[in-house]
Amino acid sequence: MHSLPHHHRPSALQVQAHRPKSFLSLWPGIVAALLLITVALLAFGALWCFAPSVSLSAIWNDHYLWHVIGFTFYQAFLSALLSVIPAILLARALYRRRFPGRTLLLRLCAMTLVLPVLVAVFGILSIYGKSGWLAMLLEMMGIEYRFSPYGLQGILLAHVFFNLPLATRMLLQALESISVEQRQIAAQLGFNEWQQFRIVEWPYLRRQLLPTAALIFMLCFASFATVLALGGGPKATTIELAIYQALNYDFDPGRAAILALIQLFFCIGLVLLSQRINSAFAIGTTQARHWFDPADNHFRQIRDTLVILLALLLLLPPLIAIIADGLNGRILAVLQQSALWQAASTSLIIALCAGLLSVTLTMMILWSSRELRLRGNGRWGQTLELSGLLILAMPGIVLATGFFILFNETIGIPQSPYPVVIVANALLAIPYALKTLDNPMRDLAERYNPLCQSLNIQGVHRLWIVELKALKKPIAQALAFASVISIGDFGVVALFGNEDFRTLPYYLYQQLGAYRTNDGAVTAMLLLCLCFTLFSLLEQLSGKDYDSAQ
Repeated sequence: MHSLPHHHRPSALQVQAHRPKSFLSLWPGIVAALLLITVALLAFGALWCFAPSVSLSAIWNDHYLWHVIGFTFYQAFLSALLSVIPAILLARALYRRRFPGRTLLLRLCAMTLVLPVLVAVFGILSIYGKSGWLAMLLEMMGIEYRFSPYGLQGILLAHVFFNLPLATRMLLQALESISVEQRQIAAQLGFNEWQQFRIVEWPYLRRQLLPTAALIFMLCFASFATVLALGGGPKATTIELAIYQALNYDFDPGRAAILALIQLFFCIGLVLLSQRINSAFAIGTTQARHWFDPADNHFRQIRDTLVILLALLLLLPPLIAIIADGLNGRILAVLQQSALWQAASTSLIIALCAGLLSVTLTMMILWSSRELRLRGNGRWGQTLELSGLLILAMPGIVLATGFFILFNETIGIPQSPYPVVIVANALLAIPYALKTLDNPMRDLAERYNPLCQSLNIQGVHRLWIVELKALKKPIAQALAFASVISIGDFGVVALFGNEDFRTLPYYLYQQLGAYRTNDGAVTAMLLLCLCFTLFSLLEQLSGKDYDSAQ
């Protein structure tokens, strides 16, 4: 039996600091970090070198710029708040309940995060638009429909749709890391539900809550396609959208560079702040898989059921609408278009290459970071991990803008954008992979490092015997996240895409821009099915489902 977590107990990472030092184990992380820093510096250098000289007073007196900055922070804060608080209730409900379709619901939670933004927006408008399903239902009931999916409320709705499932998955992972023996002790001591939450669950939730909220805040702060589709005019414009407008509508690379530098400045500050609030503590081991609370009752069951049903009402209707709208009279004609399948093959190539590159770089960083922590160099380990989060300070549109300006001013825009788009998407997916793999790799070190040291298992031998076997599920999840994020990317390809290089999101954007709504509905349905299939196949690489993996 194991006692409740003691925060003063030294961890395996601390007590093993005396291990023999071999610098070979640090090279993977150093190489990966140097690659990330080099890419970031090239993009930043292009923005800095080719930005026009503008006085600080001009920027300070630019009222529209301050409005854009203020709105960017405001919508990101509200989005994070509205995503994280309900996620606590939903994660606890999903942890306590086992029901048919739970695994599918958890996969759906992961899918909404990585669902291509334009596809999700298509479904949201089909439900909540002025002529959407909800409006027609209320009209049949004689109720006037006044909600508009454009502007701030539309942006918040879309951000919660994307990020509530992300927060739920991360918090559920924290709850499942609590050993069953700790819950048994709490039950034997007669803890009520509030005491179990405060004493047993909250320490684990807290270590995941603030980093999750910070990640969601940064994702919403750097939101591009959502605001592009639902922004609703100058009153609802973010910095990223202003960068895109400066490049594509005003043809002003100088202003785009200045806006990108402002975005970079704020994002670096947010990344550093998120690192300050990220913490870990010693974990326990468990001999059991699931916990069934003996104090469970009908009231708790009904409450949890209502929470899960409300989440389904948020997540399912837009996805159902995408399928229903895609099954229109144009489906056969659209599926026969060679351009559609060319775009689909391009998307798949980018997704798989970017996913593999992203997970490889993430594992390299976390491996070396853990080695540094084992040697008592926690600060250097955290610094190495910060290089992986550095890309959050270079959101897709900023990264793409930097390289667009760099290529445009030097060798010209490359004929084949494949390398640029693959590398950019791989780097943009690293924060997701880090969040998926970071805690499992730390927990693995806590549990198995003394055994590995006593048996002298290290290096590639340890990677093959321990990590790749014990981390099958998190690695498969990270690969699934990275690949599907890449297949749905629009921010990078928006600048480098053309008639000869089109991904499915870019092709969908062209269809909607040409008012071919029915064709776009078919493409959106195909992209949704492709994402769900790819995500499911990659997650199954672990050979375990979510329910049984512990």
